[in-house]
Amino acid sequence: MIGVIGAGLVGTRVVERLVAAGQVQVLVSDTNPVAAKRLAQRYSDTAHQVMAVSSKAMLDTNVVVLACSAPHAKAARRLLEAGVGVVSCSDDVEDTLSLLDLDAIARQSRQSLVVGAAASPGLSGLLVRMLMARFDAIDEAHVAVHGTAGPACAQQHHRALARQSIGWHDGDWLRRPAGSGRELCWFPDPVGPRDCYRAELTDPIVMHHGFPELTRVTVRVSATRRDRLTARLPMLTPPHAEGGIGAVRVEVRGWYNEARHVEVIGVSDRIANIAGTIAAASARGVVAGGFASGVRVIGDTDSPSDHVLSAVVEAGIHLREFVGTSSH
Repeated sequence: MIGVIGAGLVGTRVVERLVAAGQVQVLVSDTNPVAAKRLAQRYSDTAHQVMAVSSKAMLDTNVVVLACSAPHAKAARRLLEAGVGVVSCSDDVEDTLSLLDLDAIARQSRQSLVVGAAASPGLSGLLVRMLMARFDAIDEAHVAVHGTAGPACAQQHHRALARQSIGWHDGDWLRRPAGSGRELCWFPDPVGPRDCYRAELTDPIVMHHGFPELTRVTVRVSATRRDRLTARLPMLTPPHAEGGIGAVRVEVRGWYNEARHVEVIGVSDRIANIAGTIAAASARGVVAGGFASGVRVIGDTDSPSDHVLSAVVEAGIHLREFVGTSSH
């Protein structure tokens, strides 16, 4: 059985992808029992048993997807100690650091803890792993993100612009003011070009863990002038249940045939759909034994990247590459 804690937008997409992939038994839990029951009824049929349960019932599953609001570390530790694998969708910096510290507990329990199984981080690391085959060696990865999933994601995005960004630069962590470092990033259509800024996001931390060969890792998020000016204030309007089409863009730099080489790839889709697809594929990968025990991140050498990438493609999420232009 696979459990899902969180019946919000991302949790719903996780259940949807699990059922579509043929998962027979899924347990759902939420602090709002009515939401969990509604989600279970929506996807349960004669071929798939989706049940709303208490959080304690998650201890009887093989793996649990934490698709609720952060923090996840305390719940992840409790599940690991009970012999249950864990997939976390958290994109909170402090929570991610706490999750990465659970490696010894996960190994002792012989379980996998997949950290950052969402769009950013998550899909971003998967795209870096895919592009690595086109290089002799890589040393830089630069991520840009547009859009949010559900209300909790939107609130996290709002806070991220008010704090300090974290970047990995030549063997050291650099902290810069969030909202600085404006850069025009081109996302796949229909999103197109957006002004992006530094923000307190977890991609550099997760990628440094999964790709130790990288000497520089940065992440930026699209933002308007209003987003930056109001970042240190409470959200002026309640976040939408789900935003429009979002996007993730990854630029990888390195060496090929003794020359500098750059590859750019991205996707445009609803962020919740991307996150749910990555998390569901990761959960099925844990059940199948594709992830080694201990803390894993999407795209590392001990993760079933091909399996997760196939799930992304099967979900109808199209990868778009920037091939550039030339003139004669």
